[in-house]
Amino acid sequence: MGHHHDHDVQNYSRAFAIGIILNVVFVIIEFGFGLYSDSLALVADAGHNLSDVVSLLLAWGASALASRPATETRTYGFKKATILASLASAIILLFALGAIAWEAVGRFNNPAHVEGATMIIVAAIGVFINTVTALLFVRGQKEDLNIRGAFLHMAADAGVSLGVVISGVIIIYTGWLWVDPVISLLIVAVVFVGTWNLLHDSVNFAMDCVPESVDVGRIRQYLLDLDRVCSIHDLHVWPLSTTEVALTVHLVVSDESLDNDFVVGVQSELHDRFKIEHSTIQVEIKEEKINCRLVDNC
Repeated sequence: MGHHHDHDVQNYSRAFAIGIILNVVFVIIEFGFGLYSDSLALVADAGHNLSDVVSLLLAWGASALASRPATETRTYGFKKATILASLASAIILLFALGAIAWEAVGRFNNPAHVEGATMIIVAAIGVFINTVTALLFVRGQKEDLNIRGAFLHMAADAGVSLGVVISGVIIIYTGWLWVDPVISLLIVAVVFVGTWNLLHDSVNFAMDCVPESVDVGRIRQYLLDLDRVCSIHDLHVWPLSTTEVALTVHLVVSDESLDNDFVVGVQSELHDRFKIEHSTIQVEIKEEKINCRLVDNC
């Protein structure tokens, strides 16, 4: 019964601010040159980068909300905001990708002239900006779904922009205008993979599924192996946010003399070994008629 509050949460406000400014400037440049050169690939990539700006804003806002203290009506605070932001970001991206794919398919029947040199120059700038932005989030992307979403989007965009550069080179040397919509569809395919994974994880987190990084089987075995613990039941593990995991469990013990130090020790081990930030443990005394370790209803 108790919780760990020594969270080592990185502050990515500066990274979000820099990333948003860089991408807003690039979206304006890319969209303008896309219209000027009549390049669907550039316009498509600009549209996707704009949706990334929205996603970065959502993630930044959610991170700020998650840092606010709990209240009487929100006893867990606003930590779930990070999960909702990841979910909203994935949904926005799916709609954007659908619009890009629809327009690209239409271009096969009505191909337009494309300025290959313009595509190469603008997309090369995109490779640089998206790579720099991705590096801002590379450290935290393994621990935070919110940050991982930002990192994956920017890393994918860097690869996509590189693809646009390749498209421009092909058009210059071959005149194959159909390459432009093909590259647009490749952009959709590449980004869709990352977006689908983000959507999958965000939905699981929103439904309080056990995070993939947590092995419930190992936790259950650890608890059952504790001295004087006969059985466990009502073991529940769920994400409080994209960075914090909670656990509740009932321990059936054979010793009435167990003190609070026992519970604190279990909580510390759950935190250090399994990254459980908030654990609530209820201790129950075993009834004599219950055979020790035969009851496990979790």
